[in-house]
Amino acid sequence: MHHTPRVSPLRLGVNIDHVATIRNARGGRHPDPLRAAHLAIEAGADGITAHLREDRRHISDTDIARLKDELTRPLNFEMAATPEMLAIALRHVPHACCLVPEKREERTTEGGLDVVGGAKHLAPLIADLKAAGIRVSLFIEADVGAIEASAKLGADIVELHTGTYCEQALDNKAAGIAREIARLAEGARRARAAGLEVHAGHGLTYNTVRAIAQIPEVVELNIGHFLIGEAIFGGLSPAIGRMRALMDAARQPALETTR
Repeated sequence: MHHTPRVSPLRLGVNIDHVATIRNARGGRHPDPLRAAHLAIEAGADGITAHLREDRRHISDTDIARLKDELTRPLNFEMAATPEMLAIALRHVPHACCLVPEKREERTTEGGLDVVGGAKHLAPLIADLKAAGIRVSLFIEADVGAIEASAKLGADIVELHTGTYCEQALDNKAAGIAREIARLAEGARRARAAGLEVHAGHGLTYNTVRAIAQIPEVVELNIGHFLIGEAIFGGLSPAIGRMRALMDAARQPALETTR
């Protein structure tokens, strides 16, 4: 018997990395990523995402400390699976940690984390994060092997990589768009069936968010670069407000049919 999945309201996580990119272009303190985080929450974000990279190209250690101290909403700490990043995560104890590839060899073909090849390396790190009460997310491709490996590793969440879909959409390739949406929808179904919470993100825009927001198993989208880019032209709050409205409009029919 086929059951229609229960549809949850869709959360928005706003990634503020590229506010720090602009700040770091000149040094100093302006623009302040923490101010962006507060504005994002006022505009409808449910949480804030920040990626502390090995080379500190945008977010800094001080940014993470300030975010953890001042945020009233969940902080999602994106990090490479390294001892240095693990130590920082355990020091600050964010709401969640999303493990992402830092180097080319850590990626699968499309761009997600290589959870199959890297399972032995990832397992103890995931265990340490979970022992500290941190929810663990893995940024993966929507394929069966990666999903099964993520569940076996004990992850709480998978974030499905939407970059290939967004590239197909930018090139207006109808067959590629349909293929990628089907792949992401099937991946979301499999991940949910495996007991994983399902998030999605990478490259999402006003034009591409609808199809992903309509996948019932997806409960959170993480969007950053596009929103910061749009903010240059029209302000951060309106950019986030428009994305929030598009997400909610796409989700509404699915919510209504399951009530």
